[in-house]
Amino acid sequence: MAERISPQQFQSSGGVEDWRAHIDGAKAYFATGSFAKGIELIDVIGRLADAANHHPDVDLRYPSVMVSLFTHDIDDISDLDVALARQISIAARDLGIEADPSQIPTS
Repeated sequence: MAERISPQQFQSSGGVEDWRAHIDGAKAYFATGSFAKGIELIDVIGRLADAANHHPDVDLRYPSVMVSLFTHDIDDISDLDVALARQISIAARDLGIEADPSQIPTS
């Protein structure tokens, strides 16, 4: 079972510097530079999400991808979101894609 955490606990976790947590979930904005690179990132996110059995909302735009994590089973953010956020950030860096937290809406 997922363990509920606060937005502050999420932010203080290591490896989630690309992300911003609010009461409605954790979000990251990745500046892909192209639509094709965005699809490449989404493909990796899909594989990571399936492996974790934890699925984010993903918004593909030119030239970016916004990812939102939220644990629906507990209607809050959880340790599962931290783990997947870390993996997604690593995958983005491996693809040469930079995060831009300044583009994340403050909701």
